[in-house]
Amino acid sequence: MALYRNNGELLTERRGIIDAVVNSLGKSDHGSRILRRGRRLGRITKHRLSRWLLLLTALFSVYFTVCGLKMFIHDGSITAKMESRFPATHRIREGINLHSKHEELNLHSIHKELNLQETVSLSEFGKPPPKSKRRKHFPCEVEFLKSVDGLAEPKNYMNFTWFSLDYVKQEGKTSDSGLFEPRFGGHQTLEEREKSFYAKNQMVHCGFVKGSPGYSSTGFDLDEKDNAYMSKCKIAVSSCIFGSSDFLRRPTSRLISQYSKNNVCFVMFLDEQTLSKLSSEGNSPDERGHIGLWKVVVVKNLPYEDMRRTGKVPKFLAHRLFPNSRYSIWLDSKMRLNADPMLIIEYFLWRRNAEFAISNHYDRHCVWDEVLQNKRLNKYNHTAIDEQFNFYQSDGLTKFDPSNPNNPLPSYVPEGSLIIRAHTPMSNLFSCLWFNEVDRFTSRDQLSFAYTYLKLRRMNPERPFQLHMFKDCERRALVKLFRHRTIPSPP
Repeated sequence: MALYRNNGELLTERRGIIDAVVNSLGKSDHGSRILRRGRRLGRITKHRLSRWLLLLTALFSVYFTVCGLKMFIHDGSITAKMESRFPATHRIREGINLHSKHEELNLHSIHKELNLQETVSLSEFGKPPPKSKRRKHFPCEVEFLKSVDGLAEPKNYMNFTWFSLDYVKQEGKTSDSGLFEPRFGGHQTLEEREKSFYAKNQMVHCGFVKGSPGYSSTGFDLDEKDNAYMSKCKIAVSSCIFGSSDFLRRPTSRLISQYSKNNVCFVMFLDEQTLSKLSSEGNSPDERGHIGLWKVVVVKNLPYEDMRRTGKVPKFLAHRLFPNSRYSIWLDSKMRLNADPMLIIEYFLWRRNAEFAISNHYDRHCVWDEVLQNKRLNKYNHTAIDEQFNFYQSDGLTKFDPSNPNNPLPSYVPEGSLIIRAHTPMSNLFSCLWFNEVDRFTSRDQLSFAYTYLKLRRMNPERPFQLHMFKDCERRALVKLFRHRTIPSPP
């Protein structure tokens, strides 16, 4: 019997049989009814079956989707809770999974096992501390006087330790052997370094050391007109930008009194590269050499390749640059001054009978922590940091103990971006000593601050140095902080 179609018709044999069956049913009424019902039932059943199949398929799809999602969420929440409360449970479960999948994915399981061993190892020796979010620091209230009207230096303010201090201005060859090259910081021996910590009439190294006649300049060369201008300053506010490392931040003029504008020198030290960069940005000096309140002083022949170390010259040696000044304020170039200089001097020096004022660091108070942070952030060559730190420890530097009420300072790590000082002999000596440490060791002055202060204090028990360390939040109330334009690469 044929089962194929031929031009839309069944073959003759098949069609004949079907016709015979239909005719036999159609001969009676009962047969015709059966035939009609069968056809109708077939059509209805076919349509309903299709609909039910589609409906069931859709229901099963929805059911499995919802159930799978619930299982995923439930399993994830339980896993997270178990892992947070029982870290070992997570490792055990990983071990079981690794064992069950070993035959199927051998390479993958080996990799997992190595990770598992590393996790166990970390759990045994202590997990690495999580990355802490950067803490936010805010300014606090500083009780300045309402105005500078009638402001005068207290009569007994300058009752500090007095002695005569002179500076090494020139060095030559000490022997015929070996080559001699003049240095801006000089060639201070360890014996000279040790003696320099005594507060007595003496001559000390303090930068600006020149070579014998015939040698070239050691650096930080200034125009004679600028030297003449600075020699007339009685109160100075200074800052510097070298290597185009910052934008120029002008003091907020409306917060500076007319008295300070008339009597305080605002000096910004720049190298030629920075001046060119600022001029291209529209910050060119006017006919008087000023950009806003800043008197621009161009420094030629920088004494160090390290721009950070070069920046320590105006930071620490204001008493050398402004030889007739009684007070000075150092301001880092990443900050804008938002307070009157005379009110700052009255609050931090006169009111506290201090000759040197600097804020504590906002996070760290121990030199040990500062050393680790400098290494972690690659602030300087690690070997040089270790050499300096080991030297300090061998000479008596100890850890800061916050529980000790007799600590000479509230912190052994300063935030050196703002310094207020009176140009007294003890303040000038401390500034020279601190600069010499930066010249000898690393340019990270926060590493050498505590050592220098504590050694000076220890070697002069009868001659106190009145240093006031104020809160970092007070520093933030005086200035607006910005980020550096560029960060010099560490040596």
